[in-house]
Amino acid sequence: MLQLAVVVPTIVAIAALLAVDPGAVNVQIVLWILTVAVVEALPVPAWHGLQLSVAFPLLMVVAFIYPPEAAALAALVGSLDPRELRREVGVLRALFNRCQVALSILAASAIFHALASLNESNALVLIGAAMLAAVADYSVNSSLITLVVSVDLGMAPLRVVQELRIGRLSEFLISYLGLASFGLFLAKFYERLGFWSVPVFVLPLLLARQMFFRSKALEEAHKELQDREQVLRALSNRMAEERQDERAQIAAFLHDDLAQLLFKLSLQVDIARRHLAAGKLAETEKALEDIKETKGKTSDRIRALIRDLHRSPLGRAGLAEALQSFIAETGRDAEVIFRTDIDEVPLPPPIALLLYHIAREGVMNALKHAHPSNVWLTVKQDGDAVEMVLRDDGDGFDPQAPGPEGHYGLTMMRERALVGGGTFDLDSAPAEGTTITVRFPTSWLQEGEADRGEAGESPSDASPGTAPDRASQQRQESVVA
Repeated sequence: MLQLAVVVPTIVAIAALLAVDPGAVNVQIVLWILTVAVVEALPVPAWHGLQLSVAFPLLMVVAFIYPPEAAALAALVGSLDPRELRREVGVLRALFNRCQVALSILAASAIFHALASLNESNALVLIGAAMLAAVADYSVNSSLITLVVSVDLGMAPLRVVQELRIGRLSEFLISYLGLASFGLFLAKFYERLGFWSVPVFVLPLLLARQMFFRSKALEEAHKELQDREQVLRALSNRMAEERQDERAQIAAFLHDDLAQLLFKLSLQVDIARRHLAAGKLAETEKALEDIKETKGKTSDRIRALIRDLHRSPLGRAGLAEALQSFIAETGRDAEVIFRTDIDEVPLPPPIALLLYHIAREGVMNALKHAHPSNVWLTVKQDGDAVEMVLRDDGDGFDPQAPGPEGHYGLTMMRERALVGGGTFDLDSAPAEGTTITVRFPTSWLQEGEADRGEAGESPSDASPGTAPDRASQQRQESVVA
């Protein structure tokens, strides 16, 4: 309805204005329409499917030279969107895109001609009128786009306005007003040399297009670095917490198990010494058997601790039991049915920790934002990879839409997968639930075991950095590929 409210009045108004002054349309306007269409075929991709036009200076030239109705007609017909040819946008959206550009140019041309004349006014008046025309163009254009995108995506208008610009606000405004001044210069240039000067206009516009691309690439790189810093900071905190938990578990194990056995062993030694001093050989032999049994239990406990610590940093139970414990604890307080199918897959401690935190983050995100009735979690060996699938039947969302400010859950899960040389896939849609699939290759793990075998190392002799180093090498090879 909003698009129709813009399209219909715009077309009717332009037609009515042209009917009053049919002489405004001539051969030169047709040539301008073709020129604008050629330049519009090279847009700059922006945010969430929006595209920035580099034909703005040309349209401003038309607005400065011709009356508002002719300039609006040139903008309406010449505003070609390559997505129209590929049928990626519907007819109504295509008409809206053209009409909002036409309305912007209509407002800019009306203000400029009301304040100045291209041939009669002095330079200061022309520049001032051109600046006000650019402000009018941007105000109409951004207002209409903001309204439609806000309704379409259900986003706050202020958020949409922030995403429409590239770079900082001051830099964007300076660039926008600078292009308006450039359009004024081109208009004066055109008045002296005629239409044959138009091809000269296109070269600076192509340079401007590359400038926008570079600015957009730098902004995206900066945002990606910020996201990565946030993820690495969170990962570091998680690792510190995990190390602290592991230290607490080791301390508890030493106190509750080994300390008790060693104390019992010391008592048995004292008893054996007293029996031996009293000449009670039978009792001494029995005490020695008890000492031997206690010593065996102590050795078994120490071996179990070493084996479990080598297997997983999540605790002596490993990844499978850690996930089951987390699901059981979470499920007690949530009105959600959890369905798990988790195999005990041999993994190096860093990869097991990454999988645990990805699963934990995914489950908490689902409970907080998706309101599901069921959550499924599976961990399986799939060929030469370990695959974890987390699925829910909750609200779902549009993965292409920008996430809420200050929320890094999906980014952190994706970065964790990439850190370990794995892949992260997300499949979701509104009202259709969400499925997260994480895969880590195991072929490099097998290669690592072979390398240790050739070197004569046992698993307990391998350095703690062996698995992560090979993961880093695998990630480098993936990037090169």
